Amino acid sequence: MSKEKTRIKQILKVSWISVIVNALLALIKISAGIISGSMAVLADGIDSASDILTSAITLFTGKIIGKKPNFKYPYGYTRADTIAAKFLSFVIFFAGAQLAFSSIKKLFFTESIEIPSVLAIYVTLISIISKFLLAKYILAKGKKTESLMLIANAKNMQNDILISVTVLIGLLVTIYLKIPFFDSITAIFVSFWIFKVSFEIFMKTSEELMEGCSDTEIYKNVFKAVAEIKEVKNPHRVRIRKIGNLFLVELDIEVDGNLTVKDSHEIANRVEAEIKLNINNVYDVFIHVEPIGNVEVEKFGMSINDIDNI
Repeated sequence: MSKEKTRIKQILKVSWISVIVNALLALIKISAGIISGSMAVLADGIDSASDILTSAITLFTGKIIGKKPNFKYPYGYTRADTIAAKFLSFVIFFAGAQLAFSSIKKLFFTESIEIPSVLAIYVTLISIISKFLLAKYILAKGKKTESLMLIANAKNMQNDILISVTVLIGLLVTIYLKIPFFDSITAIFVSFWIFKVSFEIFMKTSEELMEGCSDTEIYKNVFKAVAEIKEVKNPHRVRIRKIGNLFLVELDIEVDGNLTVKDSHEIANRVEAEIKLNINNVYDVFIHVEPIGNVEVEKFGMSINDIDNI
């Protein structure tokens, strides 16, 4: 089995596990929220129900990215991972907004706030432990497969832990100190943390969709690799884009104009091999060979003279 097929298989497996666990937790928390009379636990259960949607999205996307390239999508479907992660950022933001709205409504527009039963505490503890284990598992797999989508989903799970911990604190204060409004106040603070996480995911995926590269050290590694090939001069117009977990490197190099096409091609192959040796996960390298001294107006890309600004 190829490396990419193994990666996709792992993403699908993680997504299925996430769907099943979130479905069970949502059912338990919503039922417990209704029985115990805890609005916070009920809201937490609704949030877990939204996680079923996010996990279903990762599952669906996992199948899409396995499709082969075609004339419409010659680079393949890997970037569907990034698009799904961006969509998840909106789902996470909506969950935070929903929590903030329900908390503010309960705090300022409810005449009488009932104190929930102890059942709500036990269910919330189960939720925290389950979500912690699930988030840790998904994050580890997300980093291993270099899937922005799984990492975004794991951060969403971490938000759920924070929500559940807040719910637990609110329940303890509400039940044992008889301060029912404390639950709503802490929930409002959590909602702002969720907004922050959703914004970070949104910006990270935007970077990739705009052909950005936050790890600028990769450019230094490209110039370092080219410097190993003595026949090559003035590497310029270097552009690096990321598709899923893979890098595409494009650059122009200059060689002796008297060389044959065969010799120039051989030098370009050595440059490609050196770049792949210095940088992990390079899918392909596109090299444009020019004669030494060729002058062009550079509209895109980075040159060796720009390295001090990295």
